[in-house]
Amino acid sequence: MINTHADLLNRNCHPAKDALSADDAARLVALLPGWSLEDGKLVRTFSFTNYYRTMAFVNALAYLSHAEDHHPEMTVTYKNCIVRYDTHSVNNGQGGLSNNDFICAAKAGVLFHSTAAKQ
Repeated sequence: MINTHADLLNRNCHPAKDALSADDAARLVALLPGWSLEDGKLVRTFSFTNYYRTMAFVNALAYLSHAEDHHPEMTVTYKNCIVRYDTHSVNNGQGGLSNNDFICAAKAGVLFHSTAAKQ
């Protein structure tokens, strides 16, 4: 069971069949500062000082996403990157949230803090 932010960071993504319940999603999002649940997705806006920093984060997140084989939807502007996670394969392809979304969100947050520290 995932009870802490560290639990999320210490896990890797695995194929998921079933979506999390609304209660489980609410419990897990509470472990992730800056993230929220919007329209059935896990969402956060990351802000940067310039386009170069934004793109550095986007590229690093792409690398992380490839390693975890779990890819977010990203909207990129000059100083912002909006990241949205959900799992398309759960609920017989209907989609929803899985532990994978929260695992990747935790890792994206750490990635942001390491990137933001260099700004």
